[in-house]
Amino acid sequence: MNETLGLVLVGVLLVNFLMLGTSRLNAAIRFAGLQGVLLGAALFVAHGQTNARVLLLALATVALKGIAIPAILLRAVRNVSIRREIEPIVGFTPSLVLGALATGLSLVFARSLPLQSEQVAPLIVPASFATVLTGFLVLTTRRKAITQVVGYLTLENGVFVFGLLLVEAIPFLVEFGVLLDLLVAVFVMGIIMNHIQREFSSLSTEHLTSLRE
Repeated sequence: MNETLGLVLVGVLLVNFLMLGTSRLNAAIRFAGLQGVLLGAALFVAHGQTNARVLLLALATVALKGIAIPAILLRAVRNVSIRREIEPIVGFTPSLVLGALATGLSLVFARSLPLQSEQVAPLIVPASFATVLTGFLVLTTRRKAITQVVGYLTLENGVFVFGLLLVEAIPFLVEFGVLLDLLVAVFVMGIIMNHIQREFSSLSTEHLTSLRE
């Protein structure tokens, strides 16, 4: 079980780098969806048992994080003329370097925390920290609102990974709470993007400085 979960978490880390290195909005959204599918698989494996509740929760994770939310964002991209993140605050190559540094620091820092056990994969804590930092990096260094939503989704995915540590203590409330929080957050960001699109011809958050009461 630990080996399988470890492989899934390695996939989550690889997707982090794919999101940091792409300029295409469609690709970034699809990578976020792929990460959602991997998290559904991780949730299923981490429980260590197969029953209807675990299967239903894993499928709900895949449906929401891997299918529904990316579909909403892809539809938003189709409604605007912007297809790429042209001038990020931090370039794509430096972003990859920062992502690699964040992943390395997460691996080192996780060793000093008393959060590992023989029942869980040792990559849960570093994968969680690295994914949260990746999401924060995308959220703060990209100018397009849709890309920032992808960053927020990635950050939430990192919180979700950390919740895998508590599947035995609180097997239902942790994951379900994260899913609800994520669903509400995406709808709020969708409303924000809709208002930006009504005011401006693009979804770049730089134009928010032009708003007046």
